Amino acid sequence: MNETRSALVVDDERDIRELLVLTLGRMGLRISTAANLAEARELLASNPYDLCITDMRLPDGNGIELVSEIAQHYPRTPVAMITAFGSMDLAVEALKAGAFDFVSKPVDISVLRGLVKHALELNNAERPAPGPTAEQGARLLGASPAMDVLRTTIGKVARSQAPVYILGESGVGKELVARTIHAQGARAAGPFIPVNCGAIPGELMESEFFGHRKGSFSGAHADKPGLFQAAHGGTLFLDEVAELPLQMQVKLLRAIQEKSVRAVGAANEEPVDVRILSATHKDLAELVEDGRFRHDLYYRINVIELKVPPLRERRQDLPELAAAVLARLARSHGRATPLLAPSALEALAQYAFPGNVRELENILERALALAEEDCIGADDLRLPQHAPRAPGSAAPAEAVADLQPGSAALPSYIEQLERSAIQRALEENRWNKTRTAAQLGITFRALRYKLKKLGME
Repeated sequence: MNETRSALVVDDERDIRELLVLTLGRMGLRISTAANLAEARELLASNPYDLCITDMRLPDGNGIELVSEIAQHYPRTPVAMITAFGSMDLAVEALKAGAFDFVSKPVDISVLRGLVKHALELNNAERPAPGPTAEQGARLLGASPAMDVLRTTIGKVARSQAPVYILGESGVGKELVARTIHAQGARAAGPFIPVNCGAIPGELMESEFFGHRKGSFSGAHADKPGLFQAAHGGTLFLDEVAELPLQMQVKLLRAIQEKSVRAVGAANEEPVDVRILSATHKDLAELVEDGRFRHDLYYRINVIELKVPPLRERRQDLPELAAAVLARLARSHGRATPLLAPSALEALAQYAFPGNVRELENILERALALAEEDCIGADDLRLPQHAPRAPGSAAPAEAVADLQPGSAALPSYIEQLERSAIQRALEENRWNKTRTAAQLGITFRALRYKLKKLGME
């Protein structure tokens, strides 16, 4: 580690200062110490630091004040907070104020070393800047104000270890946003482990998340690490976190708070160094009010909320986005990129895209396969009949036939609409039922019931 790296330690307890000086000194850092806020401010004003570690309670004020000041005046200096054991509310408050991360007393040296390593990696000039993947380049393109705000916010949250809650409709690219946060942050060299919480059977959930020991249950023929262990040193992305059952929410909360997990059948817990990113297309706050999602877990994973805009709110990005998607699809098929005719662009502009960017990709992939010329027209898009219209667009010439008063056709009409919506969603998600359920805003179990009821299995 570079000898010139420096750190500021702020704590009124001499024993804690000495422990931190000894630990950080062994990591090759040059250390300055302060016993209160006043001393810390003087040192910060006259010296650049690569890291600051401060206690929560100081003789002349609160460590949160120092966190806010450093975030405002010295944004390139990550600051970590030392909190009393079990003071998760204060830790969350520190993260919201701009702290890079936190460590609880008594200080675990291995946890502290991991924290310091990630903090110093943020300003590592030798670390190559992450380039966007093809998928990221396609989905995060656009010059609309909504995308400018999103990219700026991603850049900020990437410099923190705070949990991020990514909110957005199905198909907007929440996982790609999570991957971008990971790639631009200090954990870029570590693993990125995505998990669809709605796709894991309830009886296997604890084993999948935390691992198990050989013989701990029927079928456990060998030790198996869990998702937390697989993400050690990197990022764990909990997609569709709203689908977690309440029993698992309790265990997940403990793992996040204690930064350690216990495998099924194990006697002891093991520490894990993981950043948590989560996402859902559902309204978690509403689920909390209904008692279907734990308030304490919501509070813990929603330290930073990041909203990904739907495609209809950045309609001006459509031409650039469609061109990039088409170019990527054409490359994957080994063919020249076709042009989008003005009629096709007009048809896309009139469409509301309930499935967002994912639906745009599916529409263009189908058009690429069906188009006979090197130009894709409106007819090649095969937009769904009676497609939802974009706000403010002209009404379609054809309309759904009105029901006759007194007729008994309403149930069958609704059933027909359901069947059509499910069929379209299945096709757009290539018959992946988990993704189809997410796009339709229903549970996997509900989708299975409807498929059986409608005779679509």
